[in-house]
Amino acid sequence: MEAIDKRELKTKLTPMQYHVTQERGTERPFTGCYNKFYEDGTYICVVCEQPLFNSNTKYDSGCGWPAFNDVLEQGKVKLTPDASGGRIRTEVSCAKCNAHLGHVFNDGPSPTRKRFCINSASINFIPRGKCANED
Repeated sequence: MEAIDKRELKTKLTPMQYHVTQERGTERPFTGCYNKFYEDGTYICVVCEQPLFNSNTKYDSGCGWPAFNDVLEQGKVKLTPDASGGRIRTEVSCAKCNAHLGHVFNDGPSPTRKRFCINSASINFIPRGKCANED
């Protein structure tokens, strides 16, 4: 996992991006720029730029955050039990830099049955053909 200088991140990221990725925050539902965004490409970590999700797996779950039914590649995200907020969930973090991305639930569409519920503030979008690590 990469060591990240928190002072440098405060200058690189917006206050919301910092809150979500470094303080395990959550943006309000239906407010993120990628919630209703369906362009063709790759979603990357806003902190370290690791490719995380492909637009082919993005769908409208109605939850108010971008939802994906799979990761770009196994090992790109880390899944950790999260008992914050009085309920048990599974936190999704970037495996490279440990940035908080969101949570994953087992109520998504086939074939994975997964719903990776990801904060827009934790990702950036790279159009197809512009990302070095895309399939």
